Order: sequence, then structure tokens, then C-alpha cells
Amino acid sequence: LVRAEWDLADLLGKRSSWKQFSTCEAEESSKRVRFLNSSSNDNASAFYGINQFSHLFPEEFKAIYLRSIPHKLPRYIKVPKGKEKPLPKKFDWRDKKVIAEVRNQQTCGGCWAFSVVGGIESAYAIKGNNLEELSVQQVIDCSYNNYGCSGGSTISALNWLNQTKVKLVRDSEYTFKAQTGLCHYFGHSDFGVSITGFAAYDFSGQEEEMMRMLVNWGPLVVTVDAVSWQDYLGGIIQYHCSSGRANHAVLITGFDRTGSIPYWIVQNSWGRTWGIDGYVRVKIGSNVCGIADTVSSVFV
Repeated sequence: LVRAEWDLADLLGKRSSWKQFSTCEAEESSKRVRFLNSSSNDNASAFYGINQFSHLFPEEFKAIYLRSIPHKLPRYIKVPKGKEKPLPKKFDWRDKKVIAEVRNQQTCGGCWAFSVVGGIESAYAIKGNNLEELSVQQVIDCSYNNYGCSGGSTISALNWLNQTKVKLVRDSEYTFKAQTGLCHYFGHSDFGVSITGFAAYDFSGQEEEMMRMLVNWGPLVVTVDAVSWQDYLGGIIQYHCSSGRANHAVLITGFDRTGSIPYWIVQNSWGRTWGIDGYVRVKIGSNVCGIADTVSSVFV
């Protein structure tokens, strides 16, 4: 809690644009942070405190930011391929310069679109093309089987992209407005990226295979339970991540197994001021936050 109080003074000083706390919100927030920090039994564990979301009651936070719709997927079944190369101890697609900058979905519940577009940007760059910032707004406005800034499913968005072969234009051509708008069509755009397909599985209990998929195919579009991420500041999430329902979509860019707790490296869409420069670390191995339940790879 001492840390939380220091953060409150520091962050409100630095970011006067963040909403001021009411007494009731401050009490609720400090109670929540105390509880979340109570399980930290080592230096690597996640730690929680005051950030840009702490002034919200949990119900408000969920209603605004956690708008991903869960999707049941078939379990991954491994096909034996003879002797496989051992997995590296550490791997991060950021090192290969194929991961775009962390974005900020603001108060638009379009995390499902951000994670899918992030996966497409990386798949396109991994094939030797320039790393392009593609339009998230295009997916929010045009993916008719979703609900724009009111929520959506990564799988529905991928199905839509796969069936229509829509070409995603650059973000500069169709910029993010943080609200659902009318779909713009680009019939003869000079540039656009469409997907050739995607693979989507439930990897629960098979996170080693999930690591292999990440290394071989690129960053993974996943849906998680992010209720406890509201007050996250850093470290590796291992507990408090089981409201039992997936509600937020993110992009896994890598993993690190060199320390005592192996973890996924996860890019979020809540801006660079959240977490570890916009990223979060989630323990590998016990499906923490349901991170292995809804896993997709995109192909372009």
C-alpha cells in the first residue's frame, strides 16, 4: 500500500488529465490493491497500485474496457512430426522488429480488433515486408459480425477477414476515432493487406505447443480474463486471474523461461503508460487468465 500511495501522488502529479478520485473510489481502490498484492511471495510476482484505471469501479472498468466476446474452439491435437527442434529459452518477435507500437483503444471496447490487426501487421512483416500500421478503425466499422466499440470476438473478426478477403489499408488512410463509424470501402486502394487464412485452437494444458506455434508462425492473438489487470503495474501475473470468463483480447509477442517463473510477453492496447510500457507478463504453464483457451495465428 505504501507503494500504491507513492504511485498515486506521482501519477496524479504527472498526469493531471486523469480523473480525480472520490473518497469512496480511493478507499475501494486501496482495498483492491492491498488484496492483489497480498499473494506476492517473491520479487517476480505481479505488483499492483494506482494507474490510469484505478479511479474506476470494477463494474465500470469491465463495461468500458473488457468487451471481448469469448469463443469456444476445438482443442489443439498435436500431429507427431518426428524429432523437433528444442524450443529456445527466450523468444520475442519484438527483437526481429516485426511488432508495431503499443496502441491505445481509449474508451472504445475494440480490443478484439486491436489484437487481430496487430497479428496481421506482424504476419505481413515476418514475410519480409515493411512493418505497416494498419487500420483498426476499418475492422471496427466494417466487421459486420461484431459490435464495433461495443465489443466483438477475435474469431468472428478473423472469419470475416478470411471470407471477404478485405484489404486492410494503412492507419493513416483510415484513422482511429475511438467510436464506431460507417464502413468506408476502398475499391481501388494502392495498398492493402488481406489474410489468406488463420488457425484457432484451445491450447489449455498444452502451453509448450503454444510456444512452438508462436515461434513457427508468429505472434498469437488471444483472449484472456483481464479483470485483475485494472491495477497492474508490473511483474508476472500468477494469481487473481480467474473470474471464469474471457473478456479481453491481446497479442502474445514472445516468452521468457530464463528465470524462476516462465512467462508470456503480452502486448496490450491500453497505451504505453499502462503496465510495462504497455505490456504485461503472464505466467506460463497453468493457463493463467485463460491465456491458452482461445489462441489464433494469422496468415497473410
